[in-house]
Amino acid sequence: MNLCVTGALGHIGSKLIRSLQIPNLEKVYIVDNLMTQRYASLFDLPAGMDFVFNGTDILSPEIETVIEDSDVLIHLAAVTDAERSFGRAEEVEEINKKGLEKVARLCADRGCSLLFPSSTSVYGSQSEVVDETCPEEELKPQSPYADSKIFGERLLAELSEEMGLKYVIFRIGTIFGYSIGMRFHTAVNKFVWQASTGKPITVWKTAFNQKRPYCGLGDCVNAINFFVANYHFDNQVYNIVTVNLTVQDIIDVIKVNIPGIQVIFVDSPIMNQLSYEVLNEKSLSLGLTYHDTVEESLLIVLRKLRNANTQIERIAV
Repeated sequence: MNLCVTGALGHIGSKLIRSLQIPNLEKVYIVDNLMTQRYASLFDLPAGMDFVFNGTDILSPEIETVIEDSDVLIHLAAVTDAERSFGRAEEVEEINKKGLEKVARLCADRGCSLLFPSSTSVYGSQSEVVDETCPEEELKPQSPYADSKIFGERLLAELSEEMGLKYVIFRIGTIFGYSIGMRFHTAVNKFVWQASTGKPITVWKTAFNQKRPYCGLGDCVNAINFFVANYHFDNQVYNIVTVNLTVQDIIDVIKVNIPGIQVIFVDSPIMNQLSYEVLNEKSLSLGLTYHDTVEESLLIVLRKLRNANTQIERIAV
């Protein structure tokens, strides 16, 4: 099997290409345009695997040759910052929509199966527990980023009917956990960065006690390996969620390791979501398991940053 990973040097991708557990894997195409300059994600890749790096854009003609030689595409290339996507609407349109449509049509035409990471943010403003049976008319995206994920889900369903595309969709909770290509704009990672560098933790006013779905990076990568290794491309949607937590739950974990941190409440364009939980029973029914914990994952990142601010007296080691 030949595998292609777009956006491969990012938070998820840089962990995935170091943790591939797929039988009969012959070649791995690493595709990333280096827009975010995460060159370090290419350091010390595992030996004994045929990696081919291609520093190209998913909208470029070069991607056609890569997909033509691939059996499975894991499409991680995207604008992923939901809050800032309000000011990047054109970029979201170009990358998250046009870029996806191009690679999805290429996959359908070349017989390459597609794993598409959507997001639990497509559920938007819910008032109860939700799962994959949530009707499409009740999905309420709160940002251009989330809207682009719903666009992607609809597009793949259309291409399945029109061109026979084989795909699977992951609605992934907010990612937490360490990788060499990680960024710090998502909630858990942002809080750890702020606390580790001696800054107050900034929290959306309405979010402190609202429950949200989160996914450990290790669990996310394990899910990708599981579906690809079992060639489980059934044109369905699966929630990939480790745990549902409030912001207060997360901050309490950080406080154990960095006492005395301050919390400041701020406004955000995404302010009207209700507290809701996302179930993962559908993925569990396939035999997928979840092992990450917020406590251990946060501690790993805190240890990586423990010398970033010498004024902080104690971080557990």
